[in-house]
Amino acid sequence: MIRHDVLAQLPARTALPALHDALDGPGSAVLCAPPGTGKTTLVPLELAGLTGAGPRRRVLVAEPRRIAARAAARRMAWLLGERVGEQVGFTVRGERRAGPRTVVEVVTTGVLLQRLQRDPELADVDVVMLDECHERHLDADTSAAFLLDVRETLRPELRLVAASATTDAAGWAALLGGSDGPAPVVEAAGVSHAVDVVWAPPERPVRPAHGMRVDPALLSHVAGVVRRALRDQMGDVLCFLPGAGEIARVAGQLAGVDADVLQVHGRAPAEVQDAVLAGGDGVRRVVLATSVAESSLTVPGVRVVVDSGLARVPRTDHARGLSALATVRASRAAAGQRAGRAGREAPGVVYRCWSEGEDGRLPRFPDPEIKVADLTAFALQTACWGDPSAAGLALLDPPPAGALAAARDVLRAIGAVDADGRATARGLRLSRLGVHPRLARALWDGAREVGVRPAAEVVALLSEEPPRAYGDDLVAAWRTARRGGDAYAARWRQEARRLAAAVGAAGAEDTAKSAEASGAGGAGQAGGSGGDGRGRTRDDDGVAGLVAALAFPERVARARGAGSYLMASGTRAETGAAGPGHGSAGRGGEGSRLRDARWLAIAVADRPVAAASARVRLAAVIDEATACAAAGALYSRGEEVHWADGNVVARSVTRLGAIELAERPLAKPDPELLRDAVVAGLRQEGLGLLRWSAGAVTTRQRMAFLHRELGAPWPDVSDEALWERAGEWLGVELGRARRRADLERIDAGAALTRLLPWATGEAVRFDELAPERIEVPSGSRVRVDYAGEQPVLAVKLQELFGQQESPRVAGGRVPVLVHLLSPAGRPAAVTADLASFWRDGYRSVRAELRGRYPKHPWPEDPSSAAPTRHTTARMKRS
Repeated sequence: MIRHDVLAQLPARTALPALHDALDGPGSAVLCAPPGTGKTTLVPLELAGLTGAGPRRRVLVAEPRRIAARAAARRMAWLLGERVGEQVGFTVRGERRAGPRTVVEVVTTGVLLQRLQRDPELADVDVVMLDECHERHLDADTSAAFLLDVRETLRPELRLVAASATTDAAGWAALLGGSDGPAPVVEAAGVSHAVDVVWAPPERPVRPAHGMRVDPALLSHVAGVVRRALRDQMGDVLCFLPGAGEIARVAGQLAGVDADVLQVHGRAPAEVQDAVLAGGDGVRRVVLATSVAESSLTVPGVRVVVDSGLARVPRTDHARGLSALATVRASRAAAGQRAGRAGREAPGVVYRCWSEGEDGRLPRFPDPEIKVADLTAFALQTACWGDPSAAGLALLDPPPAGALAAARDVLRAIGAVDADGRATARGLRLSRLGVHPRLARALWDGAREVGVRPAAEVVALLSEEPPRAYGDDLVAAWRTARRGGDAYAARWRQEARRLAAAVGAAGAEDTAKSAEASGAGGAGQAGGSGGDGRGRTRDDDGVAGLVAALAFPERVARARGAGSYLMASGTRAETGAAGPGHGSAGRGGEGSRLRDARWLAIAVADRPVAAASARVRLAAVIDEATACAAAGALYSRGEEVHWADGNVVARSVTRLGAIELAERPLAKPDPELLRDAVVAGLRQEGLGLLRWSAGAVTTRQRMAFLHRELGAPWPDVSDEALWERAGEWLGVELGRARRRADLERIDAGAALTRLLPWATGEAVRFDELAPERIEVPSGSRVRVDYAGEQPVLAVKLQELFGQQESPRVAGGRVPVLVHLLSPAGRPAAVTADLASFWRDGYRSVRAELRGRYPKHPWPEDPSSAAPTRHTTARMKRS
């Protein structure tokens, strides 16, 4: 029996006329409705015609999370007075509750993508509603782009609704409307109860969250705020925390409170999720939840929200090939959504664990996943859709070029796309397995090596990282899951069955063809469970290690020392010591097998902020043969000639990516490689390795001067330029050099003259344009210093008597700066204009030095006096 009384009270009803007009007209709309208005439950029922009004339509509702999809379907079925699976059903990965009578089906965005790939027309669907689009999950953005493409090319009658409480309405309206102008924005004015804000920052500073780490002091503070809220307020308390680990810690600190403490996150058992959403039985409750409770879910009885202000989002380090979750500050939009949970049923209170001043610095909206996440699955989806570059797709934000290129590299390596980025037949098969392309490759290729069921079980472990308590050792975690009775083990068994069925459905022939095309380095016939095509039986280590290595070939790693490894990607990794938050002693501590293994297949790793090495989270022990088989595309053998410790090292090297497997000396290395190695040595240790006499230094300075003043054809002799042209000026000597001592014997000055413009004939003017010495009136040939910006001639004042003009170089273009010295060689004056000095400056210099050096001539008119290097007495004797 339909609960008309409840439906009539839902505020979203006021928006239905405008929404119907929009869908009957342009065919698309953006629905903005506050939390608790019935946006997720009433609207789909109305659009489907299940509440007694309007034509019957088939409606597909896409939710970003499984828990939200299940909850929305249950709520709608309850409103109709039915059980889930009748007129309202749901489908999430590994679970489907729908039948022939189902008119409204709630699916996750991942399931929607799979359906669109199999049936782009969605022939049996009239309306698609993308709920909670403000969260900007990658699957949701991709689904929207594909749906708009379907409307444009195949089914213009397909109706689309983008729905959210807090979103960029204008952006979504422009996207959905396309070239016809923005789609209508329909707003539902909800009956929002007042929510008071209490600012509750920690009394003492806490360390900012980074990676997966949250300062324990902040968690203790959050627990204290929950206790305060229980004392000061009425009703149930909903507390937002970034992840399951933080939820468990805060739950432990709330032991003894006069309330039931419940934990809600993606890994929580379905019965716990159902209990939270069903409401309490008179006992006060504290619900500790991740962001899954931000939207789509109404938790009955909640009057108080405690917000830690943190969220967990995907981040990818493309340079190191590491993907992980990161803890960030929640956006203002998310904070608004969270606060709204307190006012769904009555006036409420939100305690924010940060200051009011910090609030204004929070980002307005969360970062779209497309900008920060691993795009490998997205790239495969777009390739299978027929648009590898995604250039023709309507996306709110384009994918970053670098991240998309990295994703295509991965897909090419596993044979999922061709050189042009188009999906191969193998890629189409991998895309239908419902896991990340890396895991799909491991499942597909691993099944023929170790058997379908073992491969499916290991991939199921990798698709949802096991709880920390399971340990860092993949095999130990596998065994724990096999015998486990917890919620994770139940989900793992269900997922393993699904994956095994998916591979089995493809057929043995397809499996063999796909494995042959993979280039995984493990050729052979399809084998049975626990064996490979070469008749070799694999134990648990062999199975888990091979499957993990097939998924992440660039993460196979060889030991560098106890607990330290080098991955094929070139990233260093460490097995972490057991400690707080690491669960059992098996998490890479002193007793872990991982620390002493020669080779590892690292399945999960992250890189803490400011850490030089990645941290191993989940890995399996393997041998070198397995590493080379799984990462065969990274195997190489070649000549390496490089400079090390003052010598050229020439050797033949076999590598697996960055890992050196074997080496032997090269007797006759390639001469070009030798020269490159010596030049690299010069770059590394500097041109000072050569023999730089005083004359060589002067020659370089003179050449630099002419290049600066006259330009071409006079050469640039900076360090960078000399490195680039090393083959020209070091010539034969470079080819003969093998060690530092050989370079130290090279006369740099003589070698530099090879760069002079001999071909044009200008080289013969080198001494004329930049003379090493200039003859002064006394007959002395005085060296010119070209080290500074202007050439300098340092000469005793008496030697220039009679010279009217300052000397010039560079063909008369550049005056020489004359440093006039006393008879003792000390600076007396500086001038670039001798005539002016004789006329104006000489008199004061003469007055100062005449008494100090009475034996030297100090004529009143130096411009007409005889130049001399000697004293007055010696001049008379001469």
